[in-house]
Amino acid sequence: MDLIQGAISPNPPEIRQARHIIDYPLNFSIILRPMKYLPLMVNMSDRRFLIVGGGNIATRRARIISQSGALIDVVAKNATEEIKNISIQKGGVYIERSWTAEDITEDYAFVIAATDDHHLNQEIREACLALNIPVNVITDASSSDFTFPSTIYRSPMTIAVSSGSASPLLARLLAERINALIPDSYGRLAGMVGKYRHVVRETFANPDDRKHFWGKVLRGTVAEHVFSGNLEDAEALLEHYLDKPEHHIGVGEVYLIGAGPGDPDLLTFRAYRLLQQSQVVLYDRLVSKPILDMVSSKAKMIHVGKRRSHHAVPQANINEMLVEYAKKGLRVARLKGGDPFIFGRGGEEIEKLAEQHIPFQVVPGITAASGCASYSGIPLTHRDHAQSVRFVTGQLRDGTVNLPWCQLVVENQTVVIYMGLDGLPIISEKLITHGMPPDMPASLIEQGTTPDQRIHCATISTLPALVEQASAKPPTLLIIGTVVELHRKLRWFRENTDINDSQFVE
Repeated sequence: MDLIQGAISPNPPEIRQARHIIDYPLNFSIILRPMKYLPLMVNMSDRRFLIVGGGNIATRRARIISQSGALIDVVAKNATEEIKNISIQKGGVYIERSWTAEDITEDYAFVIAATDDHHLNQEIREACLALNIPVNVITDASSSDFTFPSTIYRSPMTIAVSSGSASPLLARLLAERINALIPDSYGRLAGMVGKYRHVVRETFANPDDRKHFWGKVLRGTVAEHVFSGNLEDAEALLEHYLDKPEHHIGVGEVYLIGAGPGDPDLLTFRAYRLLQQSQVVLYDRLVSKPILDMVSSKAKMIHVGKRRSHHAVPQANINEMLVEYAKKGLRVARLKGGDPFIFGRGGEEIEKLAEQHIPFQVVPGITAASGCASYSGIPLTHRDHAQSVRFVTGQLRDGTVNLPWCQLVVENQTVVIYMGLDGLPIISEKLITHGMPPDMPASLIEQGTTPDQRIHCATISTLPALVEQASAKPPTLLIIGTVVELHRKLRWFRENTDINDSQFVE
């Protein structure tokens, strides 16, 4: 797409001359060619637009132009009520007749030929060329001097996406994707930056210092305050930085991010944004590779994963590392599988940060219970099966399985057990001993939400043998309750491997 090509085209002539492929993290390639249309942002306040034609396309064009502050004149024998109103409201005139060559004058900055008559549109184009006025011809993109991109508006920011008329629908679809990724608060952030721009210029005479300062603001705590709706706090912190410019590097920030159960599509927009701006990432073993691939290539990656009876880095050391890197002024991401506050020890980590007065924020993730259950077609609650759900972990600090068994054996309740693979035989035995029916449906979900997902369904008494025979490997999640019966009917996610439910009792 021409507008995008211009934004990313390299400078060397040998790169500009021919077609080149550049691979991007979003797993698609962009073919670079010389731009046909130069992307410009033009101040249209009080400048005049002429639209010849009054149909639906002309109305859509007028709707877009009206947002720019331009004056809009319309010449059309028949026109929609909307375009008439837009013209009058924007200080223009509506002329109810067919177009004549005298309608094109030097008073117009731009002209749109928007009739349904191709030959008439070409006549309008010729008249514009004679006066050197740029024209957009809706029936012939190759004859147009300018096009209308799909736009994302975050006042005062405007983002435009154009395909150079090759595929307006594709440009619109890409614009919709970008629109979903950019919160409305980016407009507020841009407005705040504009407010302080001259103050920063006076404070930092060196352009490199200004660039470094704005980099800290736009990627750090100030921006995050804006995104959270705390504009007053954001401005107060920015003014604090400006009051003591010699200390503007200061302390960094820590992002406690939930990576979800594995599928990268389940990552939140905030999590993705913070991962992109993090300089150091401490990640767990259960974070999937596709999510790790979303991290900025410039970030320092540190594996601090744990598995049963073995911690690559003890928890106390992880806490200290977060503090150490943040005190160096770095943006640190603590990336955890699932949700950091559900058996993720996130509370222990931010306690340490709070003690050291280090700024932090917590980004929730989709916990494994919700993600794996949804991708397996097993609702955790259901009016006919379970009105409550209990989350427990099958692994305690001393490596034993010691759960409140009597509280788990309750009618109309779903039990979800994290990290229960190794302790499954004991879990099965204890639940039955404390009164759970041996034929209670149970399921162990392996590699949930990923293409390698496997679902092992049986009963609480037969599941341990089934799982052992299948050589299941973590990460896994154990779901116990009659809701498991619904998985065949409600299953929608088609993983690469078969469901193992040969011993499941309906």
